[in-house]
Amino acid sequence: MKIDLSGKTAVVTGSGSGIGLAIARGLAGSGASVVVNSRTQAKADEAAASIVKAVPGAKVRGVAADVSSAAGCAKLVDAVPSADILINNTGIYESKDFFDITDEDWTRYFETNVMSGVRLSRAYMKGMLQRNWGRIVFISSESAINIPTEMIQYGTTKTAQLAISRGLAELTKGTAVTVNSVLPGPTMSEGVEVFVKNLAKQNGQPEDEAAAQFIKQHRSTSLIQRFASVDEIANMVVYVSSREASATNGAALRVEGGILQTIF
Repeated sequence: MKIDLSGKTAVVTGSGSGIGLAIARGLAGSGASVVVNSRTQAKADEAAASIVKAVPGAKVRGVAADVSSAAGCAKLVDAVPSADILINNTGIYESKDFFDITDEDWTRYFETNVMSGVRLSRAYMKGMLQRNWGRIVFISSESAINIPTEMIQYGTTKTAQLAISRGLAELTKGTAVTVNSVLPGPTMSEGVEVFVKNLAKQNGQPEDEAAAQFIKQHRSTSLIQRFASVDEIANMVVYVSSREASATNGAALRVEGGILQTIF
């Protein structure tokens, strides 16, 4: 299957590094004109340059905007008024005891993980419907279904993304616009690499052994028994953003290595 996104403009939020950067790189490699978004222009430009290096001739630009606020979302939309593909990837997470999660924490998580996607979908989806083609993808998590006790605030926002995604998909009935969610599992992004390195140092282990032990202890139901790579997540996102995925709509697509022990 050859995915060709030539002529399509894709906006990927939180794409300065990690899964977001891998998605942006994958979309650029498929011919899309990609907008890389990060909170600072320097980070956005650095990410864009890395994509051009990996994909010679890629059409990429960096736009700085903190989409965890209404003002930041408006800034991004001002810079990019129209998009054919929107990847709502921006997200934050941290391990925190439920009784220590403040109201301010809950608001920050909701604004960043949920409202960024709501605001940007509201801004771009009408144009997609008018043009009768578009793709919106929410990057959720297996934590949306397996709510982690150490990150209840995070899991809650990821479940909310599934509800919003499915609701927006209902608005596309009879059109060539689709809205879907992708549910990654533990993924070896830059932040996780640092975590694993620290874990290995703390336990006096090689890094690959520390990573394997973490999966066995904390995600024991994983069928692949390892962290996924950022490119493995990006591959699913690029597919669901393509013309070839035209019959996939309103879906929650798993890329979590079989951690979830349910059929549906």
